[in-house]
Amino acid sequence: MSAENQAPRKKRGLVIALVAAAFALGALGAGALLVNIAERKQEAKNSYVKLVEVTESDVDPAKWGTNWPREFDGYKRTSEPTHTKYGGGWGGAEGVVPPQKAARDPWLTRIFAGYLFAVDFRDRRGHSFMLFDQENTKRNVPAENKQSGNCLHCHASIMPLYRKLGKEAAPQASEAEQIQKGLTAVGELSYWDTHKQLEQLGGGKAHPVSCVDCHDPKSMELRITRPAFITGIQKLAASTADAAPLPSIERWRKSGRTRLYDPNVDATRQEKRSYVCAQCHVEYFCGKGTTIFFPWAEGLKVEEMERLYDGMQVKGQRFKDWTHAETGMEVLKAQHPEFEMWSQGIHARSGVACADCHMSYRRDGAQKISEHWVRSPLLSANRSCATCHPYSDEELKGRVEAIQDRHFTLMTRAGQAAVAMIDAIVAVRKPYDERNRPAAAAKAKETLEKAADFPKLAKEDQEKKLAAETKANLLAMWRAAVEKDPAIKELGELQRAAQWRLDYVAAENSMGFHAPQEMARILGESIDMSRQAQFKAGEVLHGKVAMTAAAIPAGPANAARAMSR
Repeated sequence: MSAENQAPRKKRGLVIALVAAAFALGALGAGALLVNIAERKQEAKNSYVKLVEVTESDVDPAKWGTNWPREFDGYKRTSEPTHTKYGGGWGGAEGVVPPQKAARDPWLTRIFAGYLFAVDFRDRRGHSFMLFDQENTKRNVPAENKQSGNCLHCHASIMPLYRKLGKEAAPQASEAEQIQKGLTAVGELSYWDTHKQLEQLGGGKAHPVSCVDCHDPKSMELRITRPAFITGIQKLAASTADAAPLPSIERWRKSGRTRLYDPNVDATRQEKRSYVCAQCHVEYFCGKGTTIFFPWAEGLKVEEMERLYDGMQVKGQRFKDWTHAETGMEVLKAQHPEFEMWSQGIHARSGVACADCHMSYRRDGAQKISEHWVRSPLLSANRSCATCHPYSDEELKGRVEAIQDRHFTLMTRAGQAAVAMIDAIVAVRKPYDERNRPAAAAKAKETLEKAADFPKLAKEDQEKKLAAETKANLLAMWRAAVEKDPAIKELGELQRAAQWRLDYVAAENSMGFHAPQEMARILGESIDMSRQAQFKAGEVLHGKVAMTAAAIPAGPANAARAMSR
């Protein structure tokens, strides 16, 4: 065969070999891809490998992390520093002690006068710190023993203790009844006595809210554990109040109400993704000597809860959180009503749950998991917000901060109005105290001299006791005057209502975002009531109107207006 004939054959052989190699490589690649897909599908089917058994008594999240390491990794990250413009310590970090809220909002100290929140009220931190910060706040000094065991309902993994105490109190009762008995028993204990029992049950350590508080250890399904929430949501369901954002309640109402509403049975999974958060992120009362309760029997709006509190009697007296140290008026304290405020906003009405934004889904290999690094949605806007709002991170953050900026300005105005109101009421009270001081001091001296141990005290200690007793007598005389004089009593009612609304908004942690229109309405009412009280106090005091112009928060438009004047 000639050389000319052999050359084409060699070329054809080379081409065939290359094609065969390409097919072989393609087949290998396709095979590898199919194997990978099969492995990923299998991985997705087996969401976790059960390496350890977890039970209702396992409150340490590290043990659960053995089976669910991805979620536990996220949970641990709640100890990492994060912040937004209005959260995490005013630009501070979650990994360090946050500043006092009064550093940014000085009016807080005035409205909380005489209450422990005037002593210590810091900005929020991540879930990892929920128990640590409560253990170390100046509001909860062990030697003073001022706090109730109720406080651990939302800060500790406390369900095993409820079960234990409930079983001891009612051994023949159902589990649900025993848990309620345990809740009542804890309400009668002090914070530190309850804490000690938690340490004993937890192997020497009390743990913050953990996996077992939101997940069934057998199925890992979401579930509601907190008895105060269960009672509160049952009362809400049984009322006639609006519950549009909670469709399962509407369905239960239409079904004939033949049994109590059960959030673990009646609620949808999507609702539970808010309910698990609402076990703690709510308004409640947890004072010493009472059983913690959520004031939802008349609804979730600020005025509906106010109406419930105003109708409550404690030892024959109308319910109050404390008596304001400066004005002597009986007032209310709000907690952190994120769930209630969310229920009044557009996201709740659109079926968006707390977890959709604060625990948005993410991919980890073939797994789609809920992010357990619970934090502000602004820190993961692409996953938290862009699912529904297809805009850039900068656009989304800009929209949110515009809402928050407006809200902060309005809240500051409300705070200034509240301080002016307090000043005006103090001016009315001052002449009463000056007139009654000699009688109050004489009565204090008479009372203390009858005490056997008083003469034995050092002179300095005697003077302190005498001053405290005189102060208490002056308050009693002032309260008697308030009850007798309708004009002064009206000042107290206005302060109570104005402060309740301002505090309700200030204690909520979204800086206006959860329900901007609702919060603007509430702040508007607060400002109006504060100014009414200020005006009426001026009328009471010598018939004069002691009204001064409100300070205008700084801003480009306001600065231009000031310059024109």
